[in-house]
Amino acid sequence: MANNGHPKGLYLLFVTEMAERFSYYGMRALFTLFMVAAFFSKDFASQMYGSYTGLVYLTPLLGGYIADRYWGNNRSIIVGGLTMAVGQFLMFLSACFVQPAITVEGGAIDTSVNSGLPLFLMIGGLVCLIMGNGFFKPNISTMVGDLYEQTDRRKDAAFTIFYMGINVGAFIAPLICGTLGEGSWSNLSPFKWGFLCAGIAMILSVVVFVSLKKKYLVTPEGDYIGLPPAKSALRAKKEHEQHAEVASTESAKKNSPLRLVFCALGLVVLFWLFSADAENMTDYISAAIYDLSIMMPVFIITDRTLTKTEISRIGVIYIIAVFVIFFWSAFEQAGMTLTYFAQEQTNRMIGEFEVPVTWFQSINPIVVVSFAPIMAALWSFLGKKKLEPASPVKQAIGLALLAIGYLVISIGTKNLEPGIKVSMFWLISLYFIHTIGELSLSPIGLSMVNKLAPAQLASLLMGVWFMSNAAANILAGKLATLYPDGTTAKSFCGFSIETMDEFFMVFVVLAGAASLLLFALCPLLKKMMKGVE
Repeated sequence: MANNGHPKGLYLLFVTEMAERFSYYGMRALFTLFMVAAFFSKDFASQMYGSYTGLVYLTPLLGGYIADRYWGNNRSIIVGGLTMAVGQFLMFLSACFVQPAITVEGGAIDTSVNSGLPLFLMIGGLVCLIMGNGFFKPNISTMVGDLYEQTDRRKDAAFTIFYMGINVGAFIAPLICGTLGEGSWSNLSPFKWGFLCAGIAMILSVVVFVSLKKKYLVTPEGDYIGLPPAKSALRAKKEHEQHAEVASTESAKKNSPLRLVFCALGLVVLFWLFSADAENMTDYISAAIYDLSIMMPVFIITDRTLTKTEISRIGVIYIIAVFVIFFWSAFEQAGMTLTYFAQEQTNRMIGEFEVPVTWFQSINPIVVVSFAPIMAALWSFLGKKKLEPASPVKQAIGLALLAIGYLVISIGTKNLEPGIKVSMFWLISLYFIHTIGELSLSPIGLSMVNKLAPAQLASLLMGVWFMSNAAANILAGKLATLYPDGTTAKSFCGFSIETMDEFFMVFVVLAGAASLLLFALCPLLKKMMKGVE
């Protein structure tokens, strides 16, 4: 055990995830800028970004299923990490071959310049990053919880510390990859150095994990974690504990083949409905993600081998996941509209120095790194006093803070004309408030899933949790198209969006309404958790 009472394995996973998130956020800091500079218009680049990040959070379903059934967490993390490294190197090659894009009349981008090999390499890189993340992300998160006993109250604090690792990487990445990648297109492609740096970080993540996993990734009893199901003593113990209370009263149940038929038919019907008005590939990707976001939870919850207690706890995961969609759809504007806002309407001058656009994406992680220990200590202190809020309450607070952040910047951009720049204070304030909200929601959600999920579905349900991020990122891409262009009004639910403050108020309303509803549901959710807190 570490001196502060947490297993040393937590810090191995901290460092592994830190390097992987450096890779992800290093690429993300440059992604929309790269697409707009070389391939697409802002609107289509935003939808591509939403599709990419949506699929990144959808594939954990596949990675979680394979880990639960066949590979275990260890092998899945290694395969995922190496696949993501290949993806980053393909992005590097794409940036090596691009030519300066041609802007035609009306501000549109002539995509024919880079529509051959550079575009092919970029798409290939995105595919590898999407698939690799699916194997990596749900499994490393699951392993954090496996270091502790099932009812250990330190889990919320542990996931908050682990979340620091995510954000140390996310803080450093825009500063290094962004600085290397941002530059003049007279040099053709400075972006390539940012992507190369991200690929090297991914390799380092895998090396660290492989070198130290056998030494530190063990339970308090000394059992190895992350092994394939057939070899996992931890999984056998968990399954025995979870089913002991009902083994004598419930007969063995089997699932009907009609369950699979019904869910498959539901997939087809919903995909047809969601894609009815599809105009391009991003629309079909959106339809597939929304489709799976509905039918996969249905498939899991209709498993007749689950006990009533397990179904109730899984139901809590599902309900919270719906609210998380509203949080991340607003939060993920950081990689799209907030980046455009920083570039176009934020005064980035400090004396003679102009702050690079990508550096603003480091505000969020540096606040996480600074305040995560405080939040972890707060939850531990309140837990000892038996005053700690339930997980749903913490997450409702996170949504409320998200709405407040957008309200602040809406005030700061009131009646702002196109081309006029405002102080960095407004954007920095938004990121600060959002980050405190994130600390109340995201690591707590990871901990909640680990505590509530049945052992045999631990990684798969972590994948379902991340699937809410997938739907959120698709929604984020759609909402980003409301970003004012200074020429034509955009429409949202019958309301006209013409100015920046009106655009930001959309997120105030969405997040604020979601927060109030979740607060109202908290007593019911606490009962459904069946004593797990």
